[in-house]
Amino acid sequence: MRVLQSGFCWPSLFKDAHTMCKSCDRCQRLGKLSRRNMMPLNPILIVDLFYVWGIDFMGLFPMSFGYSYILVGIDYVSKWVEAVPCKHNDHRVVLKFLKENIFSRFGVPKAIISDEGTHFCNKPFETLLAKYGVKHKVATPYHPQTNGQVELANNEIKNILMKVVNTNRKDCLWQKCHLPVKLEYKAWWSIKKLNMDLSKAGLKRFLDHSEMEELRNDAYINSKIVKEKLKRWHDQLISRKNFQNGQRVLLYDSKLHIFPGKLKSRWIGPFTIHQVHSNRVVELLNSNNIGSFKVNDHCLKPFVESFSRDKEEFILLDPHQA
Repeated sequence: MRVLQSGFCWPSLFKDAHTMCKSCDRCQRLGKLSRRNMMPLNPILIVDLFYVWGIDFMGLFPMSFGYSYILVGIDYVSKWVEAVPCKHNDHRVVLKFLKENIFSRFGVPKAIISDEGTHFCNKPFETLLAKYGVKHKVATPYHPQTNGQVELANNEIKNILMKVVNTNRKDCLWQKCHLPVKLEYKAWWSIKKLNMDLSKAGLKRFLDHSEMEELRNDAYINSKIVKEKLKRWHDQLISRKNFQNGQRVLLYDSKLHIFPGKLKSRWIGPFTIHQVHSNRVVELLNSNNIGSFKVNDHCLKPFVESFSRDKEEFILLDPHQA
């Protein structure tokens, strides 16, 4: 403003003023993530039942008979939910849950989706999955929507538990209450007529399986059509981002949603991009350039370097002598 008010002028005056304002470090660290900063939608389409499971811990809850957590698993096709109360949230509980509640009852899946918690990302867990040939897909902490199916199941369980506990939310008997999956999801198949011939019962069961397979195929086709329409509608509202290796970016501090603070900057950095991976995953170098970590690019924005303040000398002619 002082330059403009002083009457100075040069050909790139307005362009330089725009660049200087855009490169303000403090201004770049303000603002929130909007819908236009979201990632392109990548729907997960699974063909067969019990091929992909999402698992997650719920808690910490008020202790009930020594139990403080709930371990939840959900199948991505049938939306079948398995949930067990747990006293601890360590890897031993996860291994026992997979062996007793998933592998032995529904077969070995093709993939398991979880977050980056230490109870899921550890050597015994990876050894078990490698033994059975299961692929482990990890959701980054900046993008929990990757495991969104289990997050929806968590909300359903929380809402139902809130109905069975006292109004003060300190009911210590929630563990003795039947988990919602036992009341809402599990419906065991049974023969209505007990005096039916065994051979006819077997044929009836075979026909039910054949009909169920057709219904699953129809459901898969309908799900694919709906998700393609949703992706087209979602992606037309977002802005495209193209990051390059070596580029400097700012990272949105998602912890402010949990621990809000007055006058705190929402963006941290700048960080240097080490490598750009597929599915909008970006690997950033730490501030000391030692080690790296991965984030989704929806929480990144380019960092504009500060306006050059190098002084250059110009020889001005005296207008009376010109």
